[in-house]
Amino acid sequence: MDFTSMLLFSFASIVFIFLFRFLLKLFSSTGRKLPLPPGTLGWPYIGETFQLYSQNPNVFFASKVRRYGSIFKTHILGCPCVMISSPEAAKFVLVKGARLFKPTFPASKERMLGKQAIFFHQGDYHNKLRKLVLRAFMPEAIKNIVSDIESIAKDSIQSWEGRLINTFQEMKTYTFNVALLSIFGKDEVLYREDLKRCYYILEKGYNSMPINLPGTLFHKSMKARKELAQILGKILSTRRQMKLDHNDLLGSFMGDKEGLTDEQIADNIIGVIFAARDTTASVLTWILKYLGENPSVLQAVTEEQEAIIRSKEECGEEKFLSWADTKRMPITSRVIQETLRVASILSFTFREAVEDVEYDGYLIPKGWKVLPLFRNIHHNPEIFPDPEKFDPSRFEVAPKPNTFMPFGNGTHSCPGNELAKLEVLVLLHHLTTKYRWTVVGTNSGIQYGPFALPQNGLPIRLTQRS
Repeated sequence: MDFTSMLLFSFASIVFIFLFRFLLKLFSSTGRKLPLPPGTLGWPYIGETFQLYSQNPNVFFASKVRRYGSIFKTHILGCPCVMISSPEAAKFVLVKGARLFKPTFPASKERMLGKQAIFFHQGDYHNKLRKLVLRAFMPEAIKNIVSDIESIAKDSIQSWEGRLINTFQEMKTYTFNVALLSIFGKDEVLYREDLKRCYYILEKGYNSMPINLPGTLFHKSMKARKELAQILGKILSTRRQMKLDHNDLLGSFMGDKEGLTDEQIADNIIGVIFAARDTTASVLTWILKYLGENPSVLQAVTEEQEAIIRSKEECGEEKFLSWADTKRMPITSRVIQETLRVASILSFTFREAVEDVEYDGYLIPKGWKVLPLFRNIHHNPEIFPDPEKFDPSRFEVAPKPNTFMPFGNGTHSCPGNELAKLEVLVLLHHLTTKYRWTVVGTNSGIQYGPFALPQNGLPIRLTQRS
């Protein structure tokens, strides 16, 4: 080959390589240039946080779906987000494509709960934590604390008798005490007041902007969180000195074979309190509202609970509730399910894309939050006819898969749902068989921040049945 030919060949080769790389880059970038979902991001940094949390979330979600469809973008709590509102999309994010989305929360919650909490992890670490939590919260474990939960329920109700109470606030105290029982066992009474004092300050900042400056809500909450971790450290130290086996959640976390650090244990204890408290308290508050508005449903629940008492008397059994008794409450269980659907305490859950994800022709960028909207699915008239109507009988037939997700779905679904259901059933047993309640003032309004709640936390007056 002469020099000219070699030059032409080299030139052609360079052109070919350049052209090949150009085309490869062109096709690659074209592949990445999927459109973002439609929607608006609102104000810088603040986004549309206030629009979501200051009104009925149904209004916010419905207006977005009407305008943009079942997938749209927004910006809340300092995070760019993609919201999805169909069962198929929820299944893709939570189950089918779960490896593409890690569980997460807004920055404020992540820092307050702790980065080692179960909510923020996948893989082996998450699997280990989930196994430890389930060990303490599965039926085989919690059936042994039914009598202790019943004692807390009876003491709580007796303290409400004859006075005007804020239902939500009192239910928060009840569920907090049950949470501490499940975490620390009967030792919880030793730490209850200190833990309560710190946690009540901490929780006020859960949905605040993560601005850690003196005087801000976030700053106060982070100080309380530090003190809470110190209290938990002292509890861990005391247990190690006593060298006793415990069957509670803390005992599960402290197992010699698990190798969790004190920081990991503290993060997960705080996370469990967070998960176990407000949501269950909200459900109980809504149940009392719905039962009060639906006398026939209240009557059916009362008769079911009274039948359990009569059955125990006829068999000469102790009056205390047993685990088996709670399995004989189908009507009451359907009331819980319908409350979870109508009230949709958990409007959505947070996930974060771990890589660029294509879904339904749109790009979900890496690092963006993805929020499956459980509330929209639960209020879809094509899935649940007349969705605003409170009708527990609709759960006489099991709902279709991926249409009823009050505890989430997939490997990150709530591992404490059995405990939550148990504490609700126990409280309702004693409320309906021994007491009646009346709502004081207007009972039609709803307040938001962040959970949807009856106006003013549902003020009621409780009296013994005649």
